[in-house]
Amino acid sequence: MVEDCKMPMDTGLRGVVVASTRIGEVDGKNGRLLYRGYRIQDLAQATYEEVAHLLLLERLPSRPELERFAEEIRALREVPPALLEALRTRPADAHPMDVLQAATAMLGHHDPDTREASREAALRMAKRLIARFPTVVAAWHRIRSGEPVIPPSSRLGHAANFLYMLSGAEPDPEFARALDIALVLHAEHAFNASTFAAREVASTQAHMYAATAAAVGSLSGPLHGGANARVMQMLLAVERPERARAYVEAELEAGRKIFGLGHAVYDVDDPRAHILAPLSRTLGEKRGDLRWYELSREIEAAAKEVFRRRKNADIPVNVDFYSASLYHYLGIPIDLFTPVFAISRVAGWTAHIIEEQFAGAAPKAVLYRPESRYVGDYCGPAECAFVPLEERAPA
Repeated sequence: MVEDCKMPMDTGLRGVVVASTRIGEVDGKNGRLLYRGYRIQDLAQATYEEVAHLLLLERLPSRPELERFAEEIRALREVPPALLEALRTRPADAHPMDVLQAATAMLGHHDPDTREASREAALRMAKRLIARFPTVVAAWHRIRSGEPVIPPSSRLGHAANFLYMLSGAEPDPEFARALDIALVLHAEHAFNASTFAAREVASTQAHMYAATAAAVGSLSGPLHGGANARVMQMLLAVERPERARAYVEAELEAGRKIFGLGHAVYDVDDPRAHILAPLSRTLGEKRGDLRWYELSREIEAAAKEVFRRRKNADIPVNVDFYSASLYHYLGIPIDLFTPVFAISRVAGWTAHIIEEQFAGAAPKAVLYRPESRYVGDYCGPAECAFVPLEERAPA
């Protein structure tokens, strides 16, 4: 019975183990992140396509396997023309995450595999989602900007193709590689809010698109996605490195947080931040504008010093902090930062959906159904007596 439950309530499930997984591990105490047993620092040497293969198929591919997988993804990039027509009916000021969530559901309308409950069908749907998320995001940006949609390339890599569809120009290989690494770093992070949302919906045996749309909706919330956009807005507001310390002091004095610092899981620096920071510097040097990287460094240093002085504790830097300046150097609009997160994380989401739904080749049948503690004692210990409408006194 719930009344006898010894579990703590209202904790956002922190510390509560709800399922087992073979996909990812986050060790927040030691700053360690693994995808299927591989350290994120090592996977940063791979491409996003290699990592998507690892997440979906449980192993790093050989070169022939990678070539086949990458070719399959490239061949799936086109979205149905009806979807593009539907995007053209959206208000130009619609939030890109809302558009992506709606588009995810609409993509399911065009996929016959939604009618087949098998691991093989789920893998096919996962590949289509990975291939088409960049196309949807780039197409929406072009449509809302009044520019023609750029069809996907059949030869560019995953990251380069997205930048190409966004701008219409093939990106510098170094810039494409920087985005590729960022996509690798964001592809999986265990049972975060959006992954848990995907798995909860998947536990009902809903199809891949329904569960993925739920994940996109979860990521759209400011407490989950959007922190790197807030970091970039902060950088633009502070503007100069010499103003960093005063800004940090004022924000912490007012009880506000510094976005990109602190994390629900990590007690030490997020290992992904240490990979992104030098990438941001490299792109800044290439752009001839190190201001945003240097300002980020100043804010991080000031915040860590102030936090130690005031609270005698360290505050870790997380993945969002340096992805902000990195995406800005890549020319990605701020309100697309979270959709880019989704473009990456869809590989992790779909892997988790498959894991949630299938044990071997047979569908699993374990439905998420947590308990709650009812605290609405409207009529004291007794049930409320129903009064017919004509006899109720005005409030």
